[in-house]
Amino acid sequence: MIAVEQWAEIRRMHFVEGHGIKEIRRRTGRDRKTIRRALRSPEPPRYRRPSRPSKLDPFKEEINRILGADPEIPSMRIRELITALGYSGAKTITDDYVREVRPLHKPPRTFQRTTYAPGELCQFDLFEPSAEIPVGWGQTRRGWLLTAALGYSRAIAAALIFSKTAPDILWGMRRCLGAFGALPETLVWDREAAMHRGGGQPTDDLAAFCGALPVGWIILDPRDCQAKGLLERAHRFIRSSFEPARSFAGVEDYQAQLDRWVAQRANPRKHQGIRAVPAERLIEERQSMRPLPERMPRTETRLTLRVPPQPYFRFDRNDYSLDPRLVGRRVEIRAGQRAIIAVSLDSGEIVARHRRVFAGGLTFTDPAHQRALDQLRGERKHPNREPEVETRPLARYDRLIPA
Repeated sequence: MIAVEQWAEIRRMHFVEGHGIKEIRRRTGRDRKTIRRALRSPEPPRYRRPSRPSKLDPFKEEINRILGADPEIPSMRIRELITALGYSGAKTITDDYVREVRPLHKPPRTFQRTTYAPGELCQFDLFEPSAEIPVGWGQTRRGWLLTAALGYSRAIAAALIFSKTAPDILWGMRRCLGAFGALPETLVWDREAAMHRGGGQPTDDLAAFCGALPVGWIILDPRDCQAKGLLERAHRFIRSSFEPARSFAGVEDYQAQLDRWVAQRANPRKHQGIRAVPAERLIEERQSMRPLPERMPRTETRLTLRVPPQPYFRFDRNDYSLDPRLVGRRVEIRAGQRAIIAVSLDSGEIVARHRRVFAGGLTFTDPAHQRALDQLRGERKHPNREPEVETRPLARYDRLIPA
């Protein structure tokens, strides 16, 4: 079974770059059947063999310390020093690791004027608002804006989320791409923990998202804020233009005001960097971009549990009710940004549906679940109670039977 990343890379080479199976086979070394299965499968491979620890792992901190003292030290000398400390691994993995981390201690710096082709890339980043967001029930909560900017048109979009987990970030990415109305060739991220698994490689969540669209990706080098300057400037504009002198009634009101500001103020303005209006260039850029798929990748949080005797489950600091008749059975929780549903695994029916609430410390009980619980409790208290039978007045029988 191929890894998620290679599955996504095969789909990118075929659907984005237009390469045939023969060329993909030459580039990847995979056989034709494996490539065809990857192209036919809309879902990423679910299982991966866990990576084994390297002999170099205990000495990586020492290697970085040595490079921090002398970034020019040869790799051969580093291997001699760590061998004296007990390292018994091969030369190749030492050289590869030193080659990877040496730029962290002596990064090359080059600057140039950057231009982008229409539909070439879309940058993503996270921006933290100055104040906490009202979430109802007299509470406020720390939030983030998932921001996006297209390289050619400089059009921006933003979505409010309340965590830096992969499902929330990917939901924000999906919403921003929907606001642009088309797909760029490449998505650009910095080394956000939920999107970057180390070594400049994407996490399985990001690779699966890109492979399902399919689009390419770029993970930026560390401490390279100039590489995402499009969004750094957009964040300063949000801070100076959107946030001042605004109040918000709640989560939906915040998002609605943000969308209006983007549509009426941010994108229709004349951008000084390109000397053009982003909203007008977005119309031109869409012609070079691929249309959105009919079905965007799913981004909700999914977890499986067995319904406890007290039929509630906790998600994001709140308790939500489940059907008490399912106690002991397994259900799948699907938590999105707007709703949380529970699906019975044995029957496939939806057994609970709640509105997602971002306030905390609350309990939500579906009236139907409460009625079912009251009924079950009544049956347990009076197991031998005779069923109620309607009693009719005798005068009715006198009218039916002649004297």
